[in-house]
Amino acid sequence: MLILLYIEFFKIGLFAVGGGLATLPFLYDLAAKYTWLTNGMIGDMIAISESTPGPMGVNMATYVGFQNSGVIGCFVATLGLITPSVIIIIIVANTLAKFKESELVKNVFYVLRPMATGLIAAAGISVIVLAIFGTAVSDFSVSGFSLKAFVLFVAIFIFIKKTKFHPIVAIAISGVVGVLLNF
Repeated sequence: MLILLYIEFFKIGLFAVGGGLATLPFLYDLAAKYTWLTNGMIGDMIAISESTPGPMGVNMATYVGFQNSGVIGCFVATLGLITPSVIIIIIVANTLAKFKESELVKNVFYVLRPMATGLIAAAGISVIVLAIFGTAVSDFSVSGFSLKAFVLFVAIFIFIKKTKFHPIVAIAISGVVGVLLNF
């Protein structure tokens, strides 16, 4: 189990370019492939990861690892997730200075930006559908629509866009509203 956790999260760390939300398509794939987590657990992980310190992907790897193999599992899954980044950073740091003016390097970065943006947008849409409809995009059904979740989403979205409050205030308000409205 530990080797499998490491390998799966190594693959996620290698291909999830763009940050924590870019890991979501890979986590949905894990949910379909293994019994380690469900789509509902992914929604819970997003909420917890967004409201705790640290990178979202690392928090999610730690959570999945702990759920499946305890404390050692959280270390193994997290190590698997960050290993590719460490390797890539070492390689890039050693070679980028030599080739930073290269057209090839410029072209690679030009293509990586929209690719990462697309992964993050797909993950964002998945999170919205999961939060409002209570299901993954692949299982989408209008019948799961939650008016309370939609109203809270719109209210918090407007609140953040129209005020100067820090997003942590919105997270705290959401938590209180969730408790009060029995979400």
